[in-house]
Amino acid sequence: MDTQNTSVHPHAQSRIDGKNHPRRRAHAKGHPGGVIHDNTRHTARFTVIGNHLTQHPDLSLLAIGLACHIQSLPTGTPVDIKTLAARFPEGPTRIAAALNELEAHGYLHRIRERTPTGRLVTRTVSCNQPGRRDAAPEASEKPKPPARRAATAPQQEPPRRRALPAVPKPAYTSPDLLRAATDVLAGLRREDPRLLLSATDAEHLAPGVAAWLERDLTPTAVRKALAGDLPLEPLIRPAAFLAHRLTAKLPPLPPYRAPEQPPPVRHPLRNCDTCDHAYRGPDPHHCQGCLALRRPTPTTP
Repeated sequence: MDTQNTSVHPHAQSRIDGKNHPRRRAHAKGHPGGVIHDNTRHTARFTVIGNHLTQHPDLSLLAIGLACHIQSLPTGTPVDIKTLAARFPEGPTRIAAALNELEAHGYLHRIRERTPTGRLVTRTVSCNQPGRRDAAPEASEKPKPPARRAATAPQQEPPRRRALPAVPKPAYTSPDLLRAATDVLAGLRREDPRLLLSATDAEHLAPGVAAWLERDLTPTAVRKALAGDLPLEPLIRPAAFLAHRLTAKLPPLPPYRAPEQPPPVRHPLRNCDTCDHAYRGPDPHHCQGCLALRRPTPTTP
């Protein structure tokens, strides 16, 4: 009774609903006006993009499209603001804002390096999955084994830590104001454990927090503004993320001002020729951070 009849023809396989009849599937769910996908499998010239990017809840549509474009480019293609502005109809200001969004959410890392000639260049690293790894090698590239160091070779210096973005500066600094700013930064880890900062990072960010406090904001209000609405993805560099927020969300000065104090000079928005970041400053070519790097270090006699 358990012997199979080999003369019986195999049953025809039923079609999977939705694959061959997308329209029927759409009507079955009660959304006749929704999107219908007419998909064809790509065999050449395609890029795999994750839904965590294309359906990101916090990124703007311009930032999502720009990230998809950058991920589709070959390694070594220029992606600075001027090149992207020449390629797309959006202006440099909107493109710079979109790049800052991608950097804040971990999809871009901008690294400043010095060439052997001493010129400072910016290298952009595109991350297709933020939080997994900083920079993945190309699939065709095989990692080379580390060269064995000779016993007589001099010991190499550790790699330099990437510099944090510049932060706003207060008009008048005082030890009490900087101490209050440091306390605000130390309390951020109670809002979110990912915002744990080192002493070096807190020292760099403290002037930016002081610039907020001198605008009549309470420490609690500053702490809530910096730690609120954080992205769901892991924060690769929490100090860089906070530096961006301190600059991008800096509130205006209070409406009152002493009569003898002239109003501050508001410089136009420019793009730095060195790091391609948008900034306001008196120098027409370089932001404050790059100017500090370009100044020669004084030597003691």
